[in-house]
Amino acid sequence: MGFPGTWMTESQSMVYRVVPKCACSTIGQIMYFSDHGAFYDGDIHDATGGLHKWAIEASQPKIEKAVKGHKVPAFTCVRNPYTRILSSFFDKICGIQRNGKRYRGNLVPLLIQKYGIDVGGDDGKAEFDQIASFRRFLLFARDTIRWRKPMEPDIHWSAMSGHISTYIVNGGRYDQIFFTEKFDEGMGAVLQGVKTRHKVDLKKIPKFNESEGHGPKRAHPVEAYFDDLSRHLVWEIYKRDFQLFKYDFENPGNKMPIGEIDLDEVHAKLGH
Repeated sequence: MGFPGTWMTESQSMVYRVVPKCACSTIGQIMYFSDHGAFYDGDIHDATGGLHKWAIEASQPKIEKAVKGHKVPAFTCVRNPYTRILSSFFDKICGIQRNGKRYRGNLVPLLIQKYGIDVGGDDGKAEFDQIASFRRFLLFARDTIRWRKPMEPDIHWSAMSGHISTYIVNGGRYDQIFFTEKFDEGMGAVLQGVKTRHKVDLKKIPKFNESEGHGPKRAHPVEAYFDDLSRHLVWEIYKRDFQLFKYDFENPGNKMPIGEIDLDEVHAKLGH
């Protein structure tokens, strides 16, 4: 199984388990900058050098040794499940991707046909009922996660605890898990604990939001998208995420965490 979704600086100063839709582009660029003194030109997800990634075969032995040896500080980052699934919908379902096409080719036509979702026409620019469409998408996301139908769950909306657990189950341990919503504080704490070739000034780091501009702007406050049934579905999919990462299930309008993450609890509950 190994360590899918794991990135490490070439200098082996830090190891990061990527969780999609949780500031991963910014984190990857910070790691790259800390080694090279410059940002990767393009989307960091496309980089095939300058950063060790589990997806690059030559990087695998180095990552495995670092992770299992517990000598390299390891971290990951989480985000409120309500805003994360909304972001996935606007970016991946409504948006046109970097290659000028729809995400995953036939996925959106399938959703339009089977779930009656509207995405604002071929170019995503037409007006549509965002709330109704999102709630239908949520039903689809639940079906993929619960029954793996009509397709396997996608990494952008599968639970954070699932991504985070593979690292623990295969022998890794996190030194820090921080909140996207308190990014500078969390990333700052990671950087304080490591030696980097180049100093990173978080105040000067741009936010690398690779999904921005892909899809329509969210037209309503977060809480407007989640009625009683939607919240029930969100709980079914993300119950562990709310519990382990201390987010407020009762109030979709509160994106901030309501407690501190207990690393021992995370390792105990996700280590099986």
